[in-house]
Amino acid sequence: MRLWQNKPATDPKRHHMARDLGLEELLQSDLAGVRGVTQKPMFGGLAWLLHGNLLCGARQGSLLVRLGKGRDAWALKEPGVELMVMGERKMHGWVRANPKAYGNDSLRAKLIAAALEFSRTLPRK
Repeated sequence: MRLWQNKPATDPKRHHMARDLGLEELLQSDLAGVRGVTQKPMFGGLAWLLHGNLLCGARQGSLLVRLGKGRDAWALKEPGVELMVMGERKMHGWVRANPKAYGNDSLRAKLIAAALEFSRTLPRK
């Protein structure tokens, strides 16, 4: 018995989040040369992992960044950065940056550096 079924792309009920190719290109460049970083499709866009642990993700209009619980207060003070919420669940330790925030090269670099720092504390998968 099949418990799930892929819906064809033409199904109007199928929800697609448009990819943000510009943001993906920025992240590709920002993470180029970082050992242990891989990418894969997730969240309706692309996600980057460090040694198998989720690091950040790009989807239309937002950069998702994993900073770790208790390590996100500084980022939440930045304009255009907010706590990530999935459904009604607050994802403490994760932030979402809007285009104005992730378009700021300095802020994006700081967010990615903090995500790398946290992810390096996690066991490899």
